[in-house]
Amino acid sequence: MAVERRLVTIAHSYVVAENRRLAHEMAVAGAGRWQVSAIAPAAFRGDLRRIALEPLANEACAVTPLPVMLDRSPHFMFYRGLRDRLAASRADVVHCWEEPFVLAGAQVARAAPATARVVYATFQNLSKTYPWPLSAFERTSMQRADGWIAFGESVRDTVSTRAGYAIPHRVIPPGVDVDRFRPDPSAGAAMRQRLGWKNDARVVGYLGRFEPQKGLDDLMAALDQMRTPWHALFVGGGSMQPELEAFANQHPDRVQVIGGVAHGDVPGWLNAMSVLCAPSRTTARWREQFGRMLIEAMACGIPTAASNSGEMPAVVGDAGRVLPEGDSAGWATALDTLLDDSAARAELSRRGRNRAVAAFAWPVVARRHLEFFDALLEGRAR
Repeated sequence: MAVERRLVTIAHSYVVAENRRLAHEMAVAGAGRWQVSAIAPAAFRGDLRRIALEPLANEACAVTPLPVMLDRSPHFMFYRGLRDRLAASRADVVHCWEEPFVLAGAQVARAAPATARVVYATFQNLSKTYPWPLSAFERTSMQRADGWIAFGESVRDTVSTRAGYAIPHRVIPPGVDVDRFRPDPSAGAAMRQRLGWKNDARVVGYLGRFEPQKGLDDLMAALDQMRTPWHALFVGGGSMQPELEAFANQHPDRVQVIGGVAHGDVPGWLNAMSVLCAPSRTTARWREQFGRMLIEAMACGIPTAASNSGEMPAVVGDAGRVLPEGDSAGWATALDTLLDDSAARAELSRRGRNRAVAAFAWPVVARRHLEFFDALLEGRAR
């Protein structure tokens, strides 16, 4: 019998159970070939609250909680006891889901066993010159790295030309639970009933952060220009909530703003939508890095309309509509057309579900990670 390869995957985001699905699915997919363990914070200060390490039902990989310091700042957070834990692991591969330019990334570079392959993951899709000490962290990380994973094509195109990144790499997206995020008309009908809307209402939806760069002003302007009867559902939270609530007051009984939604309730809200909109606008310091709400909507069979910001065109592919940033009139026309055409929505629903299952399901994403790690260990990676 072949000796199992040992993989340690580490991420501050693993404090949230759903984010450890990658580690869990790698353990499932690699059973008999890979021994997978994860390192996560014992607790982490999130955007809204301090999060204790969440349990994941039937978790397939062992999880080691470590205390973290300076977690008020993601750039300077670090793990206590990491060197000892990694030394004890005798890892063949250390997978670091921390950006190379943060302190935790550089810490992994210094703490990983000398014989281990070290692989970083990055979402960065803007070319940046990092100030010291972030530049020093990145240099330390990439001098030690044996490979890296880009969470999208725009990330690969941006980062691959940076100093230190001319090493083996792959484009592998984040994943989605296609069993939990699935077409569920009854759940959607229950949500519409809860809102006091008829089940045949045509609902333009948004899910995510209520922030200016997300293009919410453009979406509200588009809704005001539409000729087709519509309802609008905004699910999330952020600084633009007062503007959205004012918009809802201008359109009584047609607009709902829903905050404080647990992740477990998201599939029901998505299924209440006729189309999910992601109208993000690129700024000098930001462009859309992926668009997780898109793959969640596609998994639910909900047609998507996304702007051409950052990675979103590559995520949507032929399973939705890609529209120009900031063009509220163009968005109004496109949404009118889509809401009027039930056959087109049904076709996009079918394509979206198929694309989510084939490209973004967690088991698919996990296998692609393990294939890359195998290639690195066997000298086949480029």
